[in-house]
Amino acid sequence: MILAIETSCDETAAAVVTAEGEIEANVVASQADLHARFGGVVPEVASRRHLELVSPVVVEALAAAGASLADVETVAVTTHPGLIGALLVGVAAAKSIAWARRLPLAPVNHLHGHVASLYLKPLDLEPPFVCLLASGGHTMLLDVTERGGYRVLGTTLDDAAGEAFDKGARLLGLGYPGGPALDALARQGDPAAFDFPVARVPGLDFSFSGVKTALLYAVRELEPQELEAKRADLAAAYQRAIVTALVERVRATGADRVAVVGGVAANSELRTALHDAALAPLALCTDNAAMIASAARYVRAVPYPDYLSLDAQASA
Repeated sequence: MILAIETSCDETAAAVVTAEGEIEANVVASQADLHARFGGVVPEVASRRHLELVSPVVVEALAAAGASLADVETVAVTTHPGLIGALLVGVAAAKSIAWARRLPLAPVNHLHGHVASLYLKPLDLEPPFVCLLASGGHTMLLDVTERGGYRVLGTTLDDAAGEAFDKGARLLGLGYPGGPALDALARQGDPAAFDFPVARVPGLDFSFSGVKTALLYAVRELEPQELEAKRADLAAAYQRAIVTALVERVRATGADRVAVVGGVAANSELRTALHDAALAPLALCTDNAAMIASAARYVRAVPYPDYLSLDAQASA
């Protein structure tokens, strides 16, 4: 069994997964309510909360799997990219568990983890395919030819799609996290009511700063009562512009096999637009430790005690 820990942002997660990709337990403690008052994640607050939660989520995951540390053969942890303080909590916890049991430790790239969510059962997707990874911190097109890695085809030149959703939700006065709130409001609106730009930059890269600015100007030009009446239409048109940009880039690859992962993969309009793609299960779209355990199956684990010098990295 693989025991995995994920603390790259504001979810404290632990999971137990078998070497065959069966999820025995997947526990996620969200900090969304804690950060809602600030309208976004506060790194120092997130780190301190991870310190409080990391041990309880590991205990809960083992209990849910009907296992103990004696059953664990490998410990896995997200080492990069992410909020450095948050990552350090998970890395320290994973090192401690692995060292105490003399177990190997698998360091996992968070982005590889999102792709590896597709390798868990029952989906168990086999490469090759082109993968759209869209989350709060990253938006990328990846050429996946093997389970151990990928090649970047395109990335965002400014904001990530998830960040654009969150910032748009804030402009519309919605709560945090903004993506799900904007998605829900957009279902009540008319996407044709406003014409927001879809950036078409060279190659397979993305850009979302323009549509975010367009929404800002649209909100400023409306009187309070008019804004309230058109809030759903604004959400629907804004969401349509972001989803269109994502779908156009995916289709531009000409790939026969496409997959979608990351927090934005939970967006209802994107899932409908790419209905023919392999979509990460909703429970595995946002940050979780099962995907980290899945990726750990395809990376070289560091033997005891060499990983004691292992460190976290904020960038990919």
